[in-house]
Amino acid sequence: MAQQTVGLHVNPSEEIIRLGPLTVHFLITGENSNGSIAAFEVVVPTAQRLAGPAHSHNHYEETIYGISGVLTWTVSGRQIDVAPGQALCIPRGAVHRFDNNGKHDAKALCVVTPAAIGSQYFREVAEAINASAGGPPDRVRMVEIMRRHGLTPAPPPPPMQGNA
Repeated sequence: MAQQTVGLHVNPSEEIIRLGPLTVHFLITGENSNGSIAAFEVVVPTAQRLAGPAHSHNHYEETIYGISGVLTWTVSGRQIDVAPGQALCIPRGAVHRFDNNGKHDAKALCVVTPAAIGSQYFREVAEAINASAGGPPDRVRMVEIMRRHGLTPAPPPPPMQGNA
């Protein structure tokens, strides 16, 4: 019996979500892949940091593939630059975040397997970031959104101590 190919589409999710200065372009969601994969591009302008807290997730791996520019990922305390043509798999449970420390905008393809997170998470985060009017987003709200979508926020870093 031949596999059914009716309804196949390129970029079936096709949604662009703005998270402050970052752009997330969803390509495939769990609904499009029977839950096996979610894929989206993220564009991070020069000198931008991830607005939300560092986090981990226990239900899926996240693989990053550099398309342009360089994103610096901090994974379990280790900084790793991902440049065009390079891939990084972030294992379940590893605390991570990213920054664009470079002189150029960066774009990466993010692949989540299985597709335990989707565009609804990013829509909710966008609302929280956009409500902050350019300031830092409400951490309590961000943590609530993250937990509801299966992410575990890392505790905030300790305050910097001055030399006394």
